[in-house]
Amino acid sequence: MATLQLSLVLATFFLQLFSGVHSSTFTIVNKCSYTVWPGVLSGAGTPPISPTGFILQPGESTSISIPTSWSGRIWGRTICTQDTSGKFSCLTGDCGSSMLECSGGGAIPPASLAEFTLNGAGGLDFYDVSLVDGYNLPMMISPTGGTGGNCTSAGCAAELNGDCPLELKVVDGSEGVACKSACDAFRDPQYCCSGAYATPNTCKPSSYSQFFKTACPTAYSYAYDDGSSTFTCAGADYTITFCPSPSASVKSSNPMAVDISSAGPHPASSALIGGAIATLAVVASLLRIMPNFDI
Repeated sequence: MATLQLSLVLATFFLQLFSGVHSSTFTIVNKCSYTVWPGVLSGAGTPPISPTGFILQPGESTSISIPTSWSGRIWGRTICTQDTSGKFSCLTGDCGSSMLECSGGGAIPPASLAEFTLNGAGGLDFYDVSLVDGYNLPMMISPTGGTGGNCTSAGCAAELNGDCPLELKVVDGSEGVACKSACDAFRDPQYCCSGAYATPNTCKPSSYSQFFKTACPTAYSYAYDDGSSTFTCAGADYTITFCPSPSASVKSSNPMAVDISSAGPHPASSALIGGAIATLAVVASLLRIMPNFDI
């Protein structure tokens, strides 16, 4: 019996130290003055997570356990309604599922995107907030408890829908509710970094991408904006905050009433290592007091 108990202790120790079922916890917070319906899309070949869509009233938050080596996107949908037939749709960030959950559908541009690749090269997490597909609400990513990399907050805290250039602005009535990318608005290869502009040497910032970059210097503003827009950390949990600086825009009076018919395990954390050391101490004590057992 003692041999079996010690084997179980050792198995638990090594399982905790080297595997870990979940690599991170994502806490998604709505600091907007309006309702946000987050959407979640897992990258190809990575474990799916649940839920893939839910509702956050102003001031609410929820936490999701994220599998090891997960990659994917999280974004916010706004101005969502459900018609008499039960079809669910959103004016910005809609994922085309016709339901609250996105179930494998991605955000229809324009939408601000929080992008993650966990436990990537060198065991690091890579994360960014991308406005390459346009913008619909402020969003920041903040790591906690991580090591390695720069582990700093990244994203776009600015409210841009009001100041969006007219040729990019998405309006509902007279109010701006989203801001398209130049690629989405004009379908021009020089803005889309495609065709003859498909390399970092040929695709350069435009006046439109500079609008986003000036307001949000730590967010991706165009496809090759890597240098100041991709951040790394390891072994961290992440908080994704909508409207880190609260704003009353995006149909703030009552968005629910608006008619819209018109992507390997992390290095062990210090807490985990401390627990593992304590476990080994227990094992050592058991070995000392039970010298005659065959282990």
